Amino acid sequence: MKITSVRPWLIKSDASYWGEYLFVEVTTDEGVSGWGEITTTTRLANRALCTILRQIGVAMTGEDPARIEYLWHKIFRSFTYMGSRGAAVECVSAIDIALWDIRGKVLGKPIYELLGGPVRDEIALYTHPNQAKFTSKDAVVREILDIVESGHTGLKFDPFPHQGRTADGLAREQRDGYLDGSMTRKDEREAAELTALIRETAGPDVDILIDAHGRFDVPTAIRLCRSLEEAGQIDWFEEPCPPESLNALKQVREKVSAAISWGERGHTKWDFVPVLENRLADYIMPDVTWTGGITELKKISALCEAYYIPVSPHDAAGPINVVAGAQVMMTVPNFYKLETSEWNLGKYDHLIDRPLDVSNGSLKLTAKPGLGVEMNRDYLQAHEIELS
Repeated sequence: MKITSVRPWLIKSDASYWGEYLFVEVTTDEGVSGWGEITTTTRLANRALCTILRQIGVAMTGEDPARIEYLWHKIFRSFTYMGSRGAAVECVSAIDIALWDIRGKVLGKPIYELLGGPVRDEIALYTHPNQAKFTSKDAVVREILDIVESGHTGLKFDPFPHQGRTADGLAREQRDGYLDGSMTRKDEREAAELTALIRETAGPDVDILIDAHGRFDVPTAIRLCRSLEEAGQIDWFEEPCPPESLNALKQVREKVSAAISWGERGHTKWDFVPVLENRLADYIMPDVTWTGGITELKKISALCEAYYIPVSPHDAAGPINVVAGAQVMMTVPNFYKLETSEWNLGKYDHLIDRPLDVSNGSLKLTAKPGLGVEMNRDYLQAHEIELS
């Protein structure tokens, strides 16, 4: 069996936070194909990745798709003088997932059976409220109660108001962006009030997880975390500072009581070594579509196991992200929960051949080969974004 093509599918979809998904299909000369995903947070990044993927596809044509480890390193090392991070690793991730999908289909086994077999029957999830619905206190309460009643025992949100625009009309920050790392006292109070309301509504048995999206400088992150600790008995504070500086993370870590979560913007196992060695995080949350795929997520999980640190894969994208992370976590002893971008995953139904089996806050994987889902090719073709 030989690889014949690597094809990016950039798809318009209202189900995405950003209005589009980026899937990757690897095809072979025997008619078996596999699916990966690489959705990022900006249109610019998605389009740049499409270009890189096409070039990688040329280099992979004729290769044996069963040589997953070899192909991982072949792509990764091709970008070594660019640092082998960022876009390079994200392309590796998508292709790696697709290769595991192919391998499972060829052998007639789900991927988790190829990674050592399951250590659990289902995957516990944590999820997000739809904050667009937070138009009043009553609306917040309704949304949180819906999540709790669905059986989820963990929910995550970003309580911090975005800072609007500067005097010249330019955006002061983007959702995952950073400008000066500050937060006004008024907005700090609003964040604390929202967190307290959500804790009161969810009750004491639901984990409350705070996502700062790496937006704050050191003193602001410390101040905000302490404020939320007091307001809502939070269970983790995620990405308090931009991920480029582990020294900033260390300073925050030393001054707050809440557990620290880190890792969605960590690329490969090598990025996680100093975090673990220096005890900078209580939870590690790699994204299978960004950190190096199934191959690397399994290795990162084993690395964390040696430090007795739980793994909780990140997700803010499409169905391949969810099921790929779940396939690995079926085999990982030190697993906390898998993130899903919304609590009702019916939003993916139009993208895949069967709905994901979610009940009582957990995902059950099928015994079908590979990832266990197929993309809806008719939908992809009808909603593909054409690139010049």
